Amino acid sequence: MDITIRPARPAEFGAVGDLLVEVYLADGLLTFGENDTYAAELRKVAHRAEHAEVLVAVETAGERVLGAVTFAAYGSPYADLAGPGEGEFRMLAVRAEGRGQGIGEALVTACVERARALGLRAIVLSSQPHLLPAHRLYRRLGFARARERDWDPIPGVTLWAFIREPV
Repeated sequence: MDITIRPARPAEFGAVGDLLVEVYLADGLLTFGENDTYAAELRKVAHRAEHAEVLVAVETAGERVLGAVTFAAYGSPYADLAGPGEGEFRMLAVRAEGRGQGIGEALVTACVERARALGLRAIVLSSQPHLLPAHRLYRRLGFARARERDWDPIPGVTLWAFIREPV
């Protein structure tokens, strides 16, 4: 499949929010389904694009959004783990029919390249412990577990941290 990674366009913000909620629901990442408060956060694509960078993976031929990720440098309201000199990516999602075709890897690589272009020394991310395929991807792309940065965004939900240093 031929894909292009680029910044999300305002006309795509609704589709990106829908994709994120669809994938998070399918992967069991939204505890209360569509009524989960995080589902509402996932749909705030315009706000994220204003305060961070929302990248999409689109089919080159049809421009259909197959995946998305948010990249945030330290200081952005969307950087939960990043410290000075670091970037962070979050809200990575790829449609089921796009999985296994290099889309997730392309989105992560775009975030690493963005961190490098900004002169950052590291890039970090959070992931739920059971997302083993994602962890394999991160390790293959040079990320290592950063147990000292694991955190609980809400009671009962622990996120594992990963870091790539240098970018």
